[in-house]
Amino acid sequence: MSAPEALPRPRRRQAERSEDTQKRLVMAAAELIHQRGYARLRTAEVADYAGVSKGAQLHHFKTKQELVAATLRHVFAESNRIGRYRATHVTGDLIESLIEDAREFFFSKHFLVAVDISVSTATDDELRNEVYEISRAARLPVEAAWREALQAAGLPAELAGPILALTLHIVRGAVIRRLWDDNPQELEAQFALWRDMVRLYVAAQKPC
Repeated sequence: MSAPEALPRPRRRQAERSEDTQKRLVMAAAELIHQRGYARLRTAEVADYAGVSKGAQLHHFKTKQELVAATLRHVFAESNRIGRYRATHVTGDLIESLIEDAREFFFSKHFLVAVDISVSTATDDELRNEVYEISRAARLPVEAAWREALQAAGLPAELAGPILALTLHIVRGAVIRRLWDDNPQELEAQFALWRDMVRLYVAAQKPC
């Protein structure tokens, strides 16, 4: 008996093809901003880099502003999902997990792309406000999840909020400092010191 003929694969639906094209475009834009900076981003180059026609790009993103906003949503989406998952599935030291999650986000290529977009759009009120809202929508739920994790571990709300905020400030500041002083060993020591300081401080607040 001869082998049955393979059935023809169904054609992808238009919505799937459209979603794939949009994803390729925003990923291409993110990579080009990372490589060259937002100021040198040219929408025509994005289409070439993504391997799609310029007409297809204009169909999905009629302006550079639309493309940039979509790119920012893309670079924040995965970090949002991962950060919230980690905050609700901590298996080891909570403070260490918080520091590591902050480091992975703030030291990532995606965060640097977001910073570049934010700084470069400072004089464009409409786009700047959109960037602001996208950033808040992506990061505030992550921060809320970590705040809840700290409180669930026994920290009172008046401590959980400041400890979270200071940890994020320290990690963000370390990213900026790398621009003129990239010293990984010193950085590791500083993070370890902050972790120990938080532990000691929290322990001191507990009633004897």
